[in-house]
Amino acid sequence: MTARLHRVVLDGEAPTRLAPCIMADRDQAVADLACENHFQLLGSGGVSGPYVLHLTIRDGRLVFDVRTQGDDPLIAIGLALGPFRGLIKDYQMLVDSYVTAVEEGREARIQAIDMGRRGLHNEGATLMRERLAGKIEIDHDTARRLFTLVCVLHQKVPAR
Repeated sequence: MTARLHRVVLDGEAPTRLAPCIMADRDQAVADLACENHFQLLGSGGVSGPYVLHLTIRDGRLVFDVRTQGDDPLIAIGLALGPFRGLIKDYQMLVDSYVTAVEEGREARIQAIDMGRRGLHNEGATLMRERLAGKIEIDHDTARRLFTLVCVLHQKVPAR
């Protein structure tokens, strides 16, 4: 299958260590993307995948640097981060609440936060697909995982 990502590389991660739950989110998103994804570069001049995606935040923009499996550049697509900022902030608040709930052993609160995170990821996936429309075609699950990675890249807080 050629309409897929072969690998995702996170460039420019925060130099501080990430909280364990954020690292777990990152690792799970990368593992899930490695197993299954749909990613088709549109208008690629006949260059099909699988692709390597270098994902970074640069100068206030989310950059999708799409490359061949041999790491040859194909296209870099920059998206303004503004539309994502509220969702990213909400993600950070949910992560903070989750850490507190785990520390306090509040199982019902943890379950409620997990439901909220799923809803937030769905909203982020919808926004991701809208912002990439006409440039990159992705399915909902791939968009959810990419949204997770955008949130991880945006973190600048040390581990607790």
